Amino acid sequence: MFKLQQRNTSVRTEILAGLTTFLTLAYIVVVNPMILSDAGVPFDQAFTATIIATIAGTLFMAFFANYPIIIAPAMGLNAYFAYSVLGTHNIPYSIAFSAVFITGILFLILSLTSFRAKLIDAIPNNLKHAISAGIGLFITFIGLRLSGIVADHPSNLVALGNFKDPKVSLTLIGIAITITLMTLNIQGALFIGMVITGAIAFFSGQLHFNKGVVAAPRLPEGLVVFNPLTSINDIIEFGLYGVVFSFLLVMLFDTTGALLGIVRQAGLLKEGKLERAGSAFFADSIGTTIGAMFGTSPTAASVESSAGVGAGGKTGLTGITVAVLFLITAFFSPLIGAVSDVTAITAPSLIIVGSFMIRSVSEINWHDFDEAFPAFLVIVSMPLTSSIANGIALGFISYPIMKIAKRKFRDVHPLVYIFAILFLYQLIYLAK
Repeated sequence: MFKLQQRNTSVRTEILAGLTTFLTLAYIVVVNPMILSDAGVPFDQAFTATIIATIAGTLFMAFFANYPIIIAPAMGLNAYFAYSVLGTHNIPYSIAFSAVFITGILFLILSLTSFRAKLIDAIPNNLKHAISAGIGLFITFIGLRLSGIVADHPSNLVALGNFKDPKVSLTLIGIAITITLMTLNIQGALFIGMVITGAIAFFSGQLHFNKGVVAAPRLPEGLVVFNPLTSINDIIEFGLYGVVFSFLLVMLFDTTGALLGIVRQAGLLKEGKLERAGSAFFADSIGTTIGAMFGTSPTAASVESSAGVGAGGKTGLTGITVAVLFLITAFFSPLIGAVSDVTAITAPSLIIVGSFMIRSVSEINWHDFDEAFPAFLVIVSMPLTSSIANGIALGFISYPIMKIAKRKFRDVHPLVYIFAILFLYQLIYLAK
């Protein structure tokens, strides 16, 4: 069924690859609910929804695309959902999940058409790389702020925190432990770093398990979203068009980049092309749509899947192994909840993941000002405005303006002009 012999692998290799991927990605079941709960989503709801979305998307990827790729809530999009969408629009989280739900449906439709490829091709490469780098800075800033390393300042907005604070000290210890593990190329360094930091927190009296360790999975709010028509009305009423568009763009870039990179690493590209691309994108849309119904932010093909590929994973059996392990994890919500309450345990992961994403700046053409400045705007405005959407908007608005000024307006795809007008309208009339 999974073409194990054809891809020169075995059941044992695939299971070990799945275990490796799980250890590398396990931090998401702590970090994602922690970020969402910080914005008001009930922790148990976000925790269970994270696992449901991961299992649904990953199983679809495994059975229909047969790739060793894990679909899980995307870092960056969860922060955007929590701190930009909920934080600036002053809307209930159920309304925000409506935007995620419709994004998933739109992504599902795009995965069945050729417009997906046309849309990706229309976006300038520099802006694609800048979006990834900007999200990395945004995530790092969130980690620094939650840990107390960066603190509020009345006139300068931010300043260095108090290093005598036990939370700050624990975060710095956690960072030191995790980067040491990563320097030694230890698989699952982020997860292992959290475990060790958690143990230090427990013995230093900062971590408590007042609610026990094991409990049955629960969804306090039940289904958060289930009616597409109601979701569309929510988007129209609250002017969330820019939110949907931002989700859609980042999902396209995240999933496309991760898919191509990981499938190339596994040696599964056929003549440089991705087979079953439609099924792979469909899996991501399934994860996002189902995740929104239960209460989590958009999913994407996770870059952590490369750890499993590095361990020999080449088929969907790797994903099935990860899905089973996530299902087992669902019964440990009290343990995960206690860990997430101590932000110093999770903050190092946010800060370090940001450093992975900032690598994209090396791909940007910094020599031509008309290419460099729009990318620069994207990167700096995301963390400084606490919004991925604002960063994307400013980049898309400035790019065609500079190309027109340089008489290179024919080099700009017509879709980019349309996006620029829509973003300008959104910033002026729909921003809240």
